[in-house]
Amino acid sequence: MEGVEINSSVIAFKGIPYAVPPVGELRWKDPVAIVRWNDVLQAKQFGPRAMQTNIFGDMVFRSNGMSEDCLYLNIWMPSTHSKNPMPVLVYYYGGGFVAGDGSESRYDGASMAERGMIVVTVNYRLGVFGFLSHPELSKETSYGGSGNYGLKDQALALQWVYDHVGDLGGDPKKITIAGESAGSVSVSALMASPLSRHMIAGAIGESGSILGALPAIDLTAGEKNGKEFAAAVGAPSLAALRSLSADSILAHAQRYGLFRFERTIDGKFFPKSPLEIFEAGEQSPARLMAGWNSEEMNHRAIMGRDALTVENFKNNVRKQYGNQAETILSVYNPIHNDEVEQAATDLAGDRFISFSTWKWIDMHKRTGQPVYRYYYEQPRPGSKRAVHSAEIEYAMGNLDGNRVFQWTDVDRIVSHIMQSYFANFILTGNPNGKGLPNWNPVSVGTTSEVMHIGERTRAEKESHPERYQQLNRISASTPQ
Repeated sequence: MEGVEINSSVIAFKGIPYAVPPVGELRWKDPVAIVRWNDVLQAKQFGPRAMQTNIFGDMVFRSNGMSEDCLYLNIWMPSTHSKNPMPVLVYYYGGGFVAGDGSESRYDGASMAERGMIVVTVNYRLGVFGFLSHPELSKETSYGGSGNYGLKDQALALQWVYDHVGDLGGDPKKITIAGESAGSVSVSALMASPLSRHMIAGAIGESGSILGALPAIDLTAGEKNGKEFAAAVGAPSLAALRSLSADSILAHAQRYGLFRFERTIDGKFFPKSPLEIFEAGEQSPARLMAGWNSEEMNHRAIMGRDALTVENFKNNVRKQYGNQAETILSVYNPIHNDEVEQAATDLAGDRFISFSTWKWIDMHKRTGQPVYRYYYEQPRPGSKRAVHSAEIEYAMGNLDGNRVFQWTDVDRIVSHIMQSYFANFILTGNPNGKGLPNWNPVSVGTTSEVMHIGERTRAEKESHPERYQQLNRISASTPQ
């Protein structure tokens, strides 16, 4: 391969195909590994991003257009090989499984590669292209299921890295997978799947897990949804669906509902529900670092336009939670009006994504593997709290890639600390290092430490454990 020299110490290889283009008869089929090429691959330009609509304003793509032919990965690595095989970071982008791309500047791997590792970002199919289930699709497979093509893309890319990173000076036994939001959900899913769990030494989850956020549904429900989509499109058969152009499929999906194509318990990527896999302790025995941000969702998700009063908070909770409302109010219980905004912010973020991350941590710590939990609280300049996805540039050392904000010295210090924790975890399996506040793994059966990352980074005992325990009881009593 011929790559691009990023600076004197890092070289990048962009747009590396890891699968046969999933087009034509391969649309809505499991990815097929690409045959090794014989000629020198020109790896100097990001490949096309997956089919998607522009629904998230914070995504800045450097990709070579958009196409159904999207299964490419990108590599950043030190230009000088170390004497010992290097640890590897494989990063999966977020975007609700409907948007995102490995070319986004916030995921750029150069800064991490400068710390002595190989960094990989992966493209995978999204939305209707990545997660359509249908009875006819299930009949095509040997395992009788369909869907999860985007997750299977991720697993195949990880297999490509596992098989080939040794040729680049990497250590396939030291692969850490990471991601934010849907990327974090993907990390937990890859830990659960028999297709990928044997290749994972470490995992980093930034806001979200398959154990509640963007969950896997029963195959029959997925197939029913696929039939309804086909009917809405006016396609009487799978052949008719495949005959439509990618642009037409995307347009139909936008009208139908981009987020309606969900993960399924397909019988292959998920042989049973992810919860059952984690309950049985069958997930990857990888060490884990995971956490969430101080404002994963705005308080308006609970309060709407209502004034921030205790009475309005209680009324909204009762409207939204019905017979579970008093249970919720027992742990989200502002006493004074000036406490309502924080309580509503906490509840909105917990039900959106934080609880599922807590659930992942709580279940995985039972394996006995080290699990490190963080709470990210550094707001971007001009913000009040750390909103969903705000930590990515800090963790990956890419503040300068985002020119929207006027970064301060404090932001750069926080970025140095967070990136150091991430890099140490990838390089050694332990986030601790010289000059960093000491971070202990969570404990089983006791109140655990949480690393608060922000202007005043420090370890504190877990606060409000009753919130997640109560949400866990509600989740367990709710029919799936």
